[in-house]
Amino acid sequence: MDFSEVELSDEDQAFRDELRQFLVSVVTDDVIRRDRESGDNFDEDVHLALGAAGYLERDWRAGTDAGFSAVQRRIWELEIGRAHTPWFHWGTTAMVANAVDRFGSADLKDEVLPKVLSGQYRLCLGYTEPDGGSDVATCKTRAVREADGSSWVINGAKMFTSNAHHAQFVFLITNTDPSAHKHKSLTMFLVPLDAPGVEIQPIRTVDGDRTNITFYSDVRVDDRYRVGEVNGGWAVLRDALNAEHGTVERDDSGLHKIAVMTEHLLLLADAVDAVAARVSLDDGAVAYRLGRSIARLEAALSTPEMYGRVAIAQALRDITPDLMDVLGTASSLPGGTDAEYLFRLAGPTGIYGGTLEVFRNMIAQHALGLGKPSYAPPA
Repeated sequence: MDFSEVELSDEDQAFRDELRQFLVSVVTDDVIRRDRESGDNFDEDVHLALGAAGYLERDWRAGTDAGFSAVQRRIWELEIGRAHTPWFHWGTTAMVANAVDRFGSADLKDEVLPKVLSGQYRLCLGYTEPDGGSDVATCKTRAVREADGSSWVINGAKMFTSNAHHAQFVFLITNTDPSAHKHKSLTMFLVPLDAPGVEIQPIRTVDGDRTNITFYSDVRVDDRYRVGEVNGGWAVLRDALNAEHGTVERDDSGLHKIAVMTEHLLLLADAVDAVAARVSLDDGAVAYRLGRSIARLEAALSTPEMYGRVAIAQALRDITPDLMDVLGTASSLPGGTDAEYLFRLAGPTGIYGGTLEVFRNMIAQHALGLGKPSYAPPA
């Protein structure tokens, strides 16, 4: 493995310095405080500012299409995380925008994509159902085509529709043929969240984050909001799921994001440094625990793809209790080292985009060639 450093050109150094200055001006202490209090992981003013400055569009586009170069993209990913930007939902919006760009009609792309790239439109995911678990293909939310074929009527509910209260559209999995095999019965829609019949109710997770349950009661959606073929939703969804799971193909430049959720580890690295600065390293037990935490952190930062997805979430779960314990009673107070915030975040991090158990099963079956797990009680 090559651990050599990249020598930044004058242009790349100027880009880094410009980006740092911009982030300092928009991601203020007050923005971070409000984000911690709200649990939204989103700030509209920051998002719109990033859009107006052209950063969202350059991040979304390929380097060959006026997007960031490979080096600039890596600088962008690191600096946006180091600034503690309320940022986690842009990845979802960008992922859905890619699906719309690939599978949506020309009219839909013209309506949605320019405003996504300006920051005016945000997109969220309508996958999981109240009794559906991790298998999104077991979808019961129904979409029925009206007689004239121009629109659809949708009824159902979705759990964990994070950022729906800040989004304009939900990327919704529906069942359009209950008699078909589950992977051949799905159709995807980009449903306007201000449509009559859509209801958004908040849910607070154990870490204080805001997510939502969304209800769809006789929601009429024009056919032009369909993304992909009727009953061909699995083909549309597959690429989006791969992106969410971090199983997309990567080039050999070594500059790409090594796994999903690496931004969480940037926050954790800052917290480890802050705790180390406040405690006495003369205490052997403290020095050992912080050293072990740093070793786990570095290992997670070096672990790629879906292996990294597991390693990152597990590192958060392993390290944050040590930080809380080393810091003592002060760790229970919000702010300062962020230990308390990350301790709360560590639990749900192992659930986002699929539980750690699901990812471990994927690794066992698809990477290691093991059989399907059996959950039946022993005979």
